[in-house]
Amino acid sequence: MQLVVVNARHVKMVPGRKTDVKDSEWLAQLLECGLLRGSFVAPRAVRDLRDLTRLRKALIRERGHHVNRIAKTLELAHLKLSCVVTDLMGKTGRAILHALSAGIDDPERLAECAQGALRKKQAALREALVGRLTPHYAFLLQQHLSLIDGLDAHIATLDTRIEAAMAPFAEAAALVQTMPGVAARAAQAILAETGVDMDLFPTPAHFASWARLCPGNHESAGKRQSTTTGKGATWLRATLQEAAWAAVRSKKSYYRALYHRLKARRGAKKAIVAVQHAMIVALWHMLKHRVAHHDLGADYFDRRHTARIRRHHVRRLEQLGYDVVLVEKAA
Repeated sequence: MQLVVVNARHVKMVPGRKTDVKDSEWLAQLLECGLLRGSFVAPRAVRDLRDLTRLRKALIRERGHHVNRIAKTLELAHLKLSCVVTDLMGKTGRAILHALSAGIDDPERLAECAQGALRKKQAALREALVGRLTPHYAFLLQQHLSLIDGLDAHIATLDTRIEAAMAPFAEAAALVQTMPGVAARAAQAILAETGVDMDLFPTPAHFASWARLCPGNHESAGKRQSTTTGKGATWLRATLQEAAWAAVRSKKSYYRALYHRLKARRGAKKAIVAVQHAMIVALWHMLKHRVAHHDLGADYFDRRHTARIRRHHVRRLEQLGYDVVLVEKAA
């Protein structure tokens, strides 16, 4: 017996005829006609990896919440540490926070905790650490630091567990990391959501549609209505969004050129979704054919539309009152 898990939105009965018996008859009729498409169900190893990466993501988010609460507590105590120290959880930030949680409020002693390049900013630190640290605020800082230390220990344990679970997918992870913007953790999160078997998705369009990273289509009476991408693989989309923002900051990258090309016309939000779509299409080909990522280059659109770009600039110069004569450069 082959078990098929089907999206409930695809098998709805006609309203007003809802009973369990009629639901069963309707499902059997649809299956007999070949109108049911099974949903993607990852193998057991991928599902186990998915549980680990999602838990790690949740713990990292929780750690970020506590860091923000520490910043809020410092503001309530009139301590402007974040104005001088960029990373509160860096070496200098942690040393000062531990001193504050112990009840030390002397700016001179606190400034002595500076390390590295921040030792040159001790005067600014002394000025920023003049506040009103009460035992209540010191207690709150102590609790948040303790929770962050506990979360760091759990995250480290999960990292070790994920590394062991990634052993069967080491080759695929190495391929995914050749894509701009994708590091080790992002590759682990992506493979945990998609798996490595692309035979389940006939084309890159099917893969992008499953992840809900493709344009919607809503047309009626010859009019196209505005649509959204919809809700899909939310964990995968969150990881791809982080990777896409990192990719568009990579110089000489095709994704950077694609983003800036679309941003001027469609806005940043739609442009970054288009970058995610391009990345997931590339991911399908990489996992399907077991090849590394090949970047098309930042000048891809210039090379593809050379004639159009030439006409555009000639027209602009003519509008400014110039006679333009184009002469090809000798090879």
